[in-house]
Amino acid sequence: MSLSTCEASWQTLDPLGPGQVPLRCWWARPADGPPRAGVLVLPEVFGLNGWIRGVTERLAAAGYAALAVPLFARTAPDLELGYGPDDLALGRSHKERTRTDQLLADVGLAADWLQQQLPPTAAAPGLGCVGFCFGGHVALLAASLPAVAATVDFYGAGVAAGRPGGGPPSLELVPTIGGTLLCICGREDPLIPSSDVAAIETALATANAARSAAKPAVRLHRLVVLEGGHGFMCAARSDHHPASAAVGWSLLLDTFARQLGPEGGRTES
Repeated sequence: MSLSTCEASWQTLDPLGPGQVPLRCWWARPADGPPRAGVLVLPEVFGLNGWIRGVTERLAAAGYAALAVPLFARTAPDLELGYGPDDLALGRSHKERTRTDQLLADVGLAADWLQQQLPPTAAAPGLGCVGFCFGGHVALLAASLPAVAATVDFYGAGVAAGRPGGGPPSLELVPTIGGTLLCICGREDPLIPSSDVAAIETALATANAARSAAKPAVRLHRLVVLEGGHGFMCAARSDHHPASAAVGWSLLLDTFARQLGPEGGRTES
């Protein structure tokens, strides 16, 4: 895919309905033409830090209008952390105060705003969504939103055990996903044990069987296990795995290209 330059800046979204709060987002878009589609970017527990903003800009350089959405808008709306032990403890303390309904309200607000920024051809296929770590878990939840057509969940831990704020496993929402879901995790990830990997695989296979029976040509959900531990995509983390990160990025772009289409006058190269 040919790359372009991008424009990026902070963008505050005003609440529009009950249960919503202002969202301080990082907004990146191609500088040399209309976007091919829109993508929501959901961060780790470390907030909208430099790495997440870089991912958002990288997507914009690949032709997408990308919006990074804060997940702790109620308790730490401006959170930007590093990757040290104290940062992790602080980020997790905010994660423990989230609720699924509030997270979906926030992602829904961001999805509505992003769709309004797109030309009709780029908005028509629906949005992409990518999340990492806790953001990967939230991405699986967000995949159930009607506006989301393609989701990539990078090492979203805990989806087989429960959901933010309590409740049944988030995997139980997989049958409600109208688009496609790609789950990617590291083989040595201590936060996603083999039992969780098996549960994810079973949930996706069950949903795929139902989808294939209803619409044989529909694109199916996938699970991909790569070498590495938790956080292997992030160059700022100690368990970064460059080879797996390169594969993960390629899978991400392939998923969006296939599901969202080469809109906005952009093509593969």
